[in-house]
This record gives sequence, C-alpha cells and structure tokens, in this order.
Amino acid sequence: MDCAAEESEIRRALEPVEGIRSLKFQLGARTLVIDAPEAVVGASLAAIRRIGFDPQPLQTAADGGPADAHSPSHGAYGGGMPRLVAALALALIAELLAFSGGDTWLMTGLEMALAAVAIGLAGLDTYKKGMAALLRGRLNINALMSVAVTGAFVIGQWPEAAMVMALYAIAEWIEARSVDRARNAIQGLMALAPEEADVRQPDGNWLRVPSAQVAVDAVLRVRPGERLPLDGVVTAGSSAIDQAPVTGESIPVDKAVGDTVFAGTINQTGLLEVRVTAGATDSTLARIIHSVEQAQGSRAKTQRFVDRFAAVYTPAVFLIALAVAVAMPWVMGWTWLEAIYKALVLLVIACPCALVISTPVTVVSALAAAARRGILIKGGTYLEDARKLKLVAFDKTGTITQGKPTLVETQWMGSHAGDDHMRAVALGLAMQSDHPVSKAIASGLGAPSGGESVTEFKALAGRGVEGVVRGVHYVLGNRRLLEERSQGGPALDALLSNHEDAGRTVSLLASSAGVIGLFAVADTIKDHARAAVAELKALGVGAAMLSGDNMATARHIASQAGIDEVEGNLLPEDKLAAVQRLQQRHGMTAMTGDGINDAPALAQADIGIAMGGMGTDVAMEAADVVIMTDDLRRIAATIRLSRKTHAVLWQNISLALGIKAVFLLLAVFGSATMWMAVFADMGASLLVVANGLRLLKVSVDR
Repeated sequence: MDCAAEESEIRRALEPVEGIRSLKFQLGARTLVIDAPEAVVGASLAAIRRIGFDPQPLQTAADGGPADAHSPSHGAYGGGMPRLVAALALALIAELLAFSGGDTWLMTGLEMALAAVAIGLAGLDTYKKGMAALLRGRLNINALMSVAVTGAFVIGQWPEAAMVMALYAIAEWIEARSVDRARNAIQGLMALAPEEADVRQPDGNWLRVPSAQVAVDAVLRVRPGERLPLDGVVTAGSSAIDQAPVTGESIPVDKAVGDTVFAGTINQTGLLEVRVTAGATDSTLARIIHSVEQAQGSRAKTQRFVDRFAAVYTPAVFLIALAVAVAMPWVMGWTWLEAIYKALVLLVIACPCALVISTPVTVVSALAAAARRGILIKGGTYLEDARKLKLVAFDKTGTITQGKPTLVETQWMGSHAGDDHMRAVALGLAMQSDHPVSKAIASGLGAPSGGESVTEFKALAGRGVEGVVRGVHYVLGNRRLLEERSQGGPALDALLSNHEDAGRTVSLLASSAGVIGLFAVADTIKDHARAAVAELKALGVGAAMLSGDNMATARHIASQAGIDEVEGNLLPEDKLAAVQRLQQRHGMTAMTGDGINDAPALAQADIGIAMGGMGTDVAMEAADVVIMTDDLRRIAATIRLSRKTHAVLWQNISLALGIKAVFLLLAVFGSATMWMAVFADMGASLLVVANGLRLLKVSVDR
C-alpha cells in the first residue's frame, strides 16, 4: 500500500464486508488496523487479497520485536531495483534490435522474447493488481498500465511495450522512495533518544540499562554532552538544555532542580540527576511521533477532492481512448493500428499518479516541518483550515501570561524606604506561607535566605499572615485585613485601587504603628505575547482574549498584549458560549488555551490550539494543534505554513493536470509516443513530489 490511490482501492474492496466497525490506515507505516470480529477480519483479508494485495500480520514486540514498517523492503517495488534494472536493460536491447532493422523471424522472435521477459520482470505486481481491478470493473492506475502494455504488445510494439513497463515500474519505485522521505521525516526524532540510560541502583551505584526497561520514578544520571533518554524532572544539578529537537527552540534553556526535561534533548553544561516521569513509549518524543503518524493517516480536504476527481478522471480518459480507437479510423481516416496505438498512448498519459500523489506528499511534508518546529498538527484538515482563520481567541492565565504570580513592585511608606530590616521582616513572614502570593513576594524579595526569624506565626484565611519579629507584631495581608485593623485611609485606598486597576494583587506589611510597605504581585505577560498578536494582525487575523479573571485585570493584560476584544468573568461554559459568539461575528475562529477549563472552548472552536509546555493533558487532547514551546508566535507560523501548503497543493495539482492536458492533445493531434507518455507521467510525478518536499525546509517564522 504505497499511495492514497491504493488506500482508496482497499476501502472500496472492504465496503461490501459487513461487520467492520472502523478502518485505520497509516500510509506512513503502510499498515491498516481493522476493528472487527475475528471472522469479519478473515473476510476482510480475503477481500484485500482479491484485489491483488498480500496483507501480512504486523509483527509486534510481543511477537519478537517491532516491525520496521518504514524500511525500504516494504512496498510494491521494495527490494526489487536489481530486477527493474535488468528489465530496463532487456527492454533497451529489444529497442536496439528493432532499430537495427532486422526483420528475420529469428530477430523478430528475439525482440519479442526479450520484451516479454522485461515485461515479466518489471510488471508482475502491476499486472496482478491491474487484472484484479479489471475483473472487478475498476479502472485504476495498474489497470490502465496493464491494458496499455498488453495492447502495445498485441499490435506488435514489443520493445516499446517492454520499455513502457520498465520505465513505469522504475518511476513507481522512485516515487515510493521520494514519498517515504516525506513520511519518514519525523521518524528521525525516534533516534534522538538514547537506547540506554544510567540508572541509580538501590545500593547507590549506577547501572547502564536499556531505556525501554527503565521504570517511572527511577533516577537517571545524564552527563554533559549526552542526550536525555527519557522524560523527567531534575532532582540534582543544573544545566543548559538544547530542546530544539523536541520544542524547536533555538536557544538552550536553563534547567535546575524541579524543572521538566524531555527525552531526546541535549544536556550541554552540567551533570544532572533526573527522576523519570514517563516510560519510553509515553515520552513527549514518542507522543510527538505518534501524533504526526495519526495526522498522516487522516486525509486532508484537498486530498479527498483529488481522490474523488481521480475516480472520475480515470474512467473518463479510458472512454476517450476507446473512442479514439474505434471512431478515429472513420472520422480522421487513420489506420486501425494507428488509432489503437494513439489510444494506448492516451491510456499511459491518463495514469493519475502525479495527481493522486501530489496531495499526500505535500501534506505529510508540511506536518513533518511543523513537528520539527514544535507544532503538532493532528490532521491534514487542520493544516489546510488554518489559512482560513479570521480570529484567534486566547485564554489569559498561562497562555497570554506566565501563569504564575510575580512580585512586580515594592513601595515603602514614610521613612522605611531602603530599610533592610523591614525587607527582612516581610521576607520572613512570606517564607512561612505556602500561598502563591506569599511565594511570589518571598521569591521577589530574595528567598531562600535573608529573612528574619518569625515566632507565633499564624495564617489568616483569606486575609494574609501574622507573626512576631524581635518582639514586634507584624501582619502581611490584603486590604481587607488592614481595614479590619482600621489602618486604611483615602490615600492608601487610592494607591490600592490604582494597582488593582492594573490587574495586581496587593499585600501590605503593617505593625501597630501603621502601614510599612506595599507589595504588588501580578501574573506578568509573556515576553513574546505582544509580538505574537502583532504577527497575527499582520496576517489579517484578529485577536480576542477570554478570561475567567475580572474585567479590570483582563483589560489590562489585553492592552499589554495589543488585544482589543476582551471578555472577563467567564466560567468554562461561558468561554464555550463566547467562542460561539466570536464564530458568528468573525467567521472561522481558533481558541488557544492551556487548562482544563479551556477544554470545552477548544473543542468548540474551528481549530483548538493547546499550549504543550504548561498545558494540561485534557487541553492537549481536546486541541487540534499543540504548541510544544508555549511560544504564541508559532500560531502565526502555523497559519503561514498552512498558506504555503495550500499554494504548493494547487501548484502540484495544476502541474499534474497541465502536463497531462498537453500530452493528451499531442497524443490525439500530434506525434506523442508511449515513451513520451511514460516520461511525461514519470516527470510530472517526480516534479510534484519534489515540489511537495520543499515544505520540509520552508521558512515560516516570518
């Protein structure tokens, strides 16, 4: 099963079989999963064999190791290049004998014998599938070639028949290898993860074991310069990690204790110890490859259109060829042999190889190019539809913003400016609390060291914390706590309101003598958020923000990001309704989010985009596109890739049909030969494959 045309043949062959629940084709792996009862599977395999295929059970690890479905030995012409070269050599000898002009029975017999052997060497598989298709009344590529070559042989064009079959078989072999390059582009990622890992043993020693056997929660040692064998969390050491193979980031990322690391990335500077969080088959790298393979198995809209067009186009040209053979001797005065020969040339030209292959190779190349940039697109449909987007809606927390509070401003009251003791008091109190706001203050003031010792510490639910430092009672809390202590006032209220209008959460340090300091905490905007929105606008795509936060905070963050359309105070079901409203107002809309509360909106949107770095599994499952780097600029890159893919798709379709049209006219009204027809078909096929493969290296960052 080498191309979408053969997939369609198998689908049609299985249509009459009752009891099949689903079919899952993986052209990249050349596999088909039939979900059906055992008896129905047997009937399905028999139906597939009747159309000329030889289905084999997939060897799994349980059977003795995984089958390499991507190896060159697979496919219709896999492993047969020497046979094809021999067929071409025999066809050339037959041609030379024909050109020599010898017309004795011995020379004629030798030409015929050489041609027959060449056709047998090159065309057995084509004939097998072609005859099966003809018996079922199907006119596929193999049927057309079988009829054309047989017809040429019958009318005495033996060398030409042999040459046509040899060239066709070689062209198919080259096409299969070229398409494999696109299909297997992502497979190179699998080799990035080392096959062995250094694992700490119960006695503290390190043992090198196969990565596939390493259990979750085992501790690995990764030296500088080595690749990480599995996903995990750093438990000791710090280093810069080159994450480009997985996330597409060009700059190494600093990692320390508690940070997540991915299999296949490169440890550059320091020795790390890593606790394993996912097995070899569940790593981020493995999931990337699985997602791309799943996407390769789903057909894009253009591909479905081309398949339907080819299903009509091929029989139509067959009827035209038949009309030429029967009618032209009466209409144009051609001889019967001349009319039949031209009809056979038409059949060779009619082969829709280039047309059928033009879409899958382009789509798969684009999917692989996206994956290399840390963009997982879960199907050709979403790849094609991204170019039509009119608006992208963003969640706020974790998508537009960092997703964690940060101390953004500190203000000291009166004479306390620059007072190191008061800073240490605030730090000591903040370090005693596990509240996110307190943690942000502690981190901003210099934790983990430098705080005063606190006694009689107490957390005040919903208000803050209190404690005693050097005999003085202090509180660190919100406006409500200060109001309860009657330590507010118009000036302080105005100051707090200014911060709250800017989307900040304010904590105040106070003693019985009054307010000492103010600490403003906020979830800060991501560095690249504004640039990402600007890139979308440059592409003519609008931006909106949907947030569960209050409107004041939502508007402030949106203004920082350059987003004009904002909705706040949204529950998950409200976000879903908001996406529906945006779709009605603007048209095709994407939703971008990272949390469980975003999943309904992601599913409702025309294209759901999840942030893979901080995103939840639920959000990534609900999404159609996953941005592994959390870099929002990849959304614009996805749209640019979609537009370039669409352009290449229609370039390929135009090339395939244009070349066919020229040679169809030459065949009927000019002097096109079967040789020319084969070269036209082969040339068009290789041209569209090469054009589609360009997407593997296309730049979509700007």
